[in-house]
Order: sequence, then C-alpha cells, then structure tokens
Amino acid sequence: HTHTHTHTHTHTQAERMYCMFSCFPVLLEMQDLKTGVKSQPQRLVITTIPHAITGEDIISWLADRFQVDTQEARSFGSMLVALGYIYPLQDHKRLVIKPDASLYRFQTPYFWPTQQWPVEDTDYAIYLAKRNIRKKGILELHEQEHYNRLHKWMNHKWDFIVMQAKEQYRAAKERKKPDRVVFDCQERAYWVVHRPPPGTVSAMDYGLDRLIDPNADEVTGESLLVKYCATYNSHDPFLSKCLPSNPWLTDDVTYWTLNMPYVEMPTKMRVERWTFSFAELLSDPRGRNDFRLFLKKEFSGENLAFWESCEDLKWGEAATMSEKAEHIYKTFLARGAPRWINIDGKTMEITVKGLKHPHRYVLDAAQTHIYMLMKKDSYGRYQKSPVFKETVKKAICPEEDAQLEQNAKKRRPSLSPIILRQMEQEQRAKMAATVDITQVMSKLSKQRKEAPPPPCPPPCPPPKK
Repeated sequence: HTHTHTHTHTHTQAERMYCMFSCFPVLLEMQDLKTGVKSQPQRLVITTIPHAITGEDIISWLADRFQVDTQEARSFGSMLVALGYIYPLQDHKRLVIKPDASLYRFQTPYFWPTQQWPVEDTDYAIYLAKRNIRKKGILELHEQEHYNRLHKWMNHKWDFIVMQAKEQYRAAKERKKPDRVVFDCQERAYWVVHRPPPGTVSAMDYGLDRLIDPNADEVTGESLLVKYCATYNSHDPFLSKCLPSNPWLTDDVTYWTLNMPYVEMPTKMRVERWTFSFAELLSDPRGRNDFRLFLKKEFSGENLAFWESCEDLKWGEAATMSEKAEHIYKTFLARGAPRWINIDGKTMEITVKGLKHPHRYVLDAAQTHIYMLMKKDSYGRYQKSPVFKETVKKAICPEEDAQLEQNAKKRRPSLSPIILRQMEQEQRAKMAATVDITQVMSKLSKQRKEAPPPPCPPPCPPPKK
C-alpha cells in the first residue's frame, strides 16, 4: 500500500486526495511521544532547535511500522518531505529524506497541503520582502529574480506589501530566538514546496489543485489553454451555433437582443457561464445583478457595493478621484458608516493611511480582502441558493431557426462597407472629371444673350479729294 502511494502521478484525482489525507494518521503516529519517531533538541549553528529528528530515524520508523524494506521506507519518507509534511533543517532545497544524521522537523499543520490555502503571489511577495529586510538585500538568486518580477508587476500595491512585511518582521523579533528560527524554517519550507527553486521538482504538480487531467505528467501552458478552450468552446459564437440564429450570417438580431447586458431573463448558456468562476459572474452585468439580489437577501449587499465603488474609483476620471475616495470612506469604512464593511484591523489601518493621499489603487488591499471573502464564502452559497436555482429554472433556451440559416446560405454575400465607400468616392471623382460639353455650350450661349450689345463704332470720315 505504501509503495503504490509513492508514485502519486499515476493515480486518479480521488486516489491522490485519499493519499494526501491518509497522511494524517501516519503523521500523528510519527509524532507520538512514546511510540513515534525519536526527537530531541539539536544545535543548529548557534541556536538549539526543539523536536528535531534525523533522516535515518524517520526511515527506520517507517520501515518498522509498515513492514517494508529500507528503500521503500525512504521513498515514502521522501514523498512526505516533497509534499511539505516534513522539512529539512539544513539542505532546505533538497526535498528528500537522507538516510543519515541529517536533521528534519515535522511541519506545523497550518502549512500542510491539505489545508488547501490558495498560494497567492501577494503572500509570496510579502515573504520575499520580509526576507529582503532580514537579509539586508542579500537574497538567493532565484528569490531575487522573483522579487524583482513581483515588484514590477505589483508596483501599484508595493507599499502595502512592504508594510505587511515590516509588521511581520517586527512581530517575529518579539519571539524567542528558537521559536523565531523554527518559524522561519517552517515558512521557508512552505515556499520551497510551492515556489520551488530551479532544479527542484515540485510535488505540487500532482497536488489537490490540478487544473487538467491528474494523470498527466506535467502541467503546461498549452494544457491549460486546451482546458480553457474545451470549457468555453460551446459558448463561443464563432465556434458553436448561435441560438436562435447567427446574426453575422442572417442579419437577425434576436441573438444580440437575448444577450443584452441587463436583459430581464438571461439564456441558459449565459447562466452556465456564471458557474465557471466568480470573476465570470462579476464580469456579466446581469449575473452581478443576480448575485446582488442574493446578497441583499443575506443582508450583506454592502460587500458587493464596496467592490463596485472601488472599481469605479480605479477606472473613473482622475478629476473626481479624491471626492470618490472620501465618499467610499464615509459610506463603508468610517466608524458608524451606513454600509460598514468588516475588514481586519491591519488592512483598515493601511487603507486609512493611504486615503490621506488618495490614488486609483489606494483601496486595493481592502477590495482584495472583500473580493476573496465573497469568492470563498458567498459565491458557493449563491450557487446553491433559491435565487440562483430560480434563475436557472426561468432561463431561456432559444430554439434554432433553421429557415433563417437556410435563407442566409442562398443569399449572395454583401459587399464590405469599406468597398462600398471606395466605390462611392470613385464615382464622385468620375462625375467631377466628366464634363458635359453641351451643358457648357448652352451656358455660354445664354450668357451671350443676356450680355448688353456692344456700342456702335464711330462713322468713317469721307475720303479726301
């Protein structure tokens, strides 16, 4: 049984999840004070680390517990390290078990992969900024590259990231040194698993959040693109049939009418897209209205209203920016605000400080907090709510109008508007160049008749005799 789980990439997703969760009882047994892996304080550089274990003790315990040979026990132990349940204290980049006196520790359950925390770039940026402060700018090469890339990409909220890093660094300094070193090792181990250095194989390629076939050997951009295309294929009017007909071919606008932004009753295809992702729901005005109705029934409509106000501030006119920021603060953030939103104290502190000098992205931290709250909590309940079920029930499913499609096939294609304009301009130029000579002669004759007769010449004098 242990052997089959060491090759997680050959299993189905259900088996893979079973493997991840089946580690719980094993890890509890391994940490048992009486029957578990022997642990003791170990000196690391100048600090004593509590509850350290050696690689050889881990392998010996696993071999004895599962009645397998040393090689099999070592493979299973390496899997636990690669998944982040155990981490090395010395050679932190090598996520394997060494069969010697190398030191390891059990990872705190907070960082276990089964927690399924979303691995956010913002969190990684805060971690790197904190390391940059602690190391006085001396990061490892791959960390420095990530740090520079994230700094450039998240420049609009870098003040927030640095502020969070400084606060975490200050809080860490208040801990006792052994506790501080242990937490640093735990956090570093977490990011080595989830943001592996070059040359380190990531076991999370076979983890819980797979986006493609779990039996595939590697997640690639091409595979993700294939999945995206497969998901949206039936929703692309150029790749699949438009119902009731394709307006680009039939000149019938019913399809566009049914899919107007604020149509009273959406189509089933449109409602289906709302289940693809929370971002898809918010990007559709009709879907957002449906979600707003659900939140209103739950008395939490202020969350969406705040998010929309932040979007308006971010993309609105610069001239009204300060005024909008002040209005948002008074409506949602100030003490006793009529539509007060619940955000943590640190985010509130950062937001209030930033509002002293407002800019487009000043509310990013608070907006992200509320967005994630709605995504993780409200979005799932919305899809199970009577509001959504009623919308699905009433959604329109237009039937194909075969006659319009048939008529379209018989018609000759119309000329492009660009070609029509060119033809019109050429005709005007031709008419201007072609002058009717008869009209010119007639005009000259008319002018001659209307002109006064020329004066008579004086009489000639008689000839001299």
